[in-house]
Amino acid sequence: MSFDTLDALRALLADMPGADTEAGDAAAARNGQLTKPPGALGRLEDLAIWYAGWRGDARPRITAPQVIVFAGNHGVAARGVSAFPPEVTVQMVANFEHGGAAINQLAKAFGARMDVVSLDLDRPTADFTAGPAMSEAEVVAALRAGWDAVDAQADVLVVGEMGIGNTTSAAAIAARLFGGSAADWTGRGTGVEGDALALKTRVVEEALLRHADAGDGLDVLMRLGGRELAGMAGAMARARALRIPVIMDGFICTAAAACLEKTVAGALDHVVAGHQSAEGAHGRMLEALGKAPLLSLGLRLGEGSGAALAIGVLQGAIACHSGMSTFAEAGVSDG
Repeated sequence: MSFDTLDALRALLADMPGADTEAGDAAAARNGQLTKPPGALGRLEDLAIWYAGWRGDARPRITAPQVIVFAGNHGVAARGVSAFPPEVTVQMVANFEHGGAAINQLAKAFGARMDVVSLDLDRPTADFTAGPAMSEAEVVAALRAGWDAVDAQADVLVVGEMGIGNTTSAAAIAARLFGGSAADWTGRGTGVEGDALALKTRVVEEALLRHADAGDGLDVLMRLGGRELAGMAGAMARARALRIPVIMDGFICTAAAACLEKTVAGALDHVVAGHQSAEGAHGRMLEALGKAPLLSLGLRLGEGSGAALAIGVLQGAIACHSGMSTFAEAGVSDG
């Protein structure tokens, strides 16, 4: 499976595999026999059955989580939409590579392999208030980088991002895909407020006017996205092709994921929302996608940090489902 145009990716997305219904049914049957009252583990039960279906195994284990952090620079950052300069992207990539960031600690805590993919940091995307952020060739290259970064042996995937200006990009994507005004979707990001937040909102308004004729999610990604958002989208699409369940991160990751769902309905069936971030409009976007978050801890760091933390929730769900005894195995009366 591969692609070299957006139309080729559209065709792939329309022909992706679904979950293994036999494995899911078998997992549900096993869940009904475990030594607990029905439903006593709440959403953990649903998570385990969902995961089993995508892995094709009624009694699965999680042994090889993968976290990928994509980094890209945005031309729109020159408009002053962030509290930090674009140089911070390069500096944070070095921090990731040397193991010093929050995501490094969380990946290590949950036994995840972590990879960092830098995408042309010396060549920011174009200012999307003046035209498309990327050409088709550029967005396809970033999508392919994400596609190729997924380890085929991984059994759960988290994707994260680093890119100064990317909450502006995500807000513009969300407004274009889901409707509403720039103010509905534009938040504080790295901490902008007052006049700086008003400027950021005006920039998103300009982008929406410029790209009022945008088409499906991939077209919106090309026009309003960034290379790191495209990288995340490409990785999530590859995970679907490999039946690897995905834990989605915060506002920016969700905007990238939404570009897939708004291209082919159901493209995110293999995805759960790891958390609801403190970026104001994230909850609205999750609701629009029908994704209930596993955690809500006031996080707004990005990097995949909230989703990485949720690996532990999924690991707990699978440990209970696959490790618990059934009533028959334990010699316990089920009533």
